[in-house]
Amino acid sequence: MKRFVLLLFIFAGTHAALAQNVGLAFSYFIPRNGEFSTPISPFSIRGIGVDINRFIALETGVTLYRMSGLNVIDLPFESKSALTGPNFTLFVPGEIVFQIKGKGVQFDIKAGGFFFYAFDQRLNYGNLDRAIGKDQKWDVVNSHFAFENKPGFGYQGGVELTVDVTSQWGISLETNYLMGQSKIPMTGSYSGGILGGTNSTVQAEYKDAKVDFTGLEFSIGILFKTGRR
Repeated sequence: MKRFVLLLFIFAGTHAALAQNVGLAFSYFIPRNGEFSTPISPFSIRGIGVDINRFIALETGVTLYRMSGLNVIDLPFESKSALTGPNFTLFVPGEIVFQIKGKGVQFDIKAGGFFFYAFDQRLNYGNLDRAIGKDQKWDVVNSHFAFENKPGFGYQGGVELTVDVTSQWGISLETNYLMGQSKIPMTGSYSGGILGGTNSTVQAEYKDAKVDFTGLEFSIGILFKTGRR
């Protein structure tokens, strides 16, 4: 899948002169067991691509999210709240697009993969301590972990509706379902116990922990037609 996404990017870049359109978009991400996130306005450029034929195209783009918080999975306990964030996350999709074109209207079905990387990554210790406390049945928890922040990859699928306002530009509404992960191995300890009881400290290593980049992305954009269609 990683090679597939990389080939899409290389192909789109090599054929930049044939780009079908370029879009400036506002993208919003609603993660599973995380917190609503928004783009760094106006840093969301989507719809950069090339038409293979009338019905099939390749597209890419880039969005810089102000990620409020994402969950971490593959831990020995579960959380329904964000365990990372806030941070800045770079999101780069690579998609195959199946185009259904009408007069002044276009409906696209998209599928592909994406790359993401979180800058200034941090743990949400409030939610993490509560999750550990619930698992251990402790009243008080104080934890400290070191972690490795790594890039992530995933799959996505969605649809886009574009309406031409003039012959040079149009507006678009897009929805994608994203399923991605990035490894975040954690090593540290947590201390705590039951009120009125004896406290203890536990050394912990969560080498299989992963940031869960799963959820719905909504985009509202303006597309500028820059090449042949």
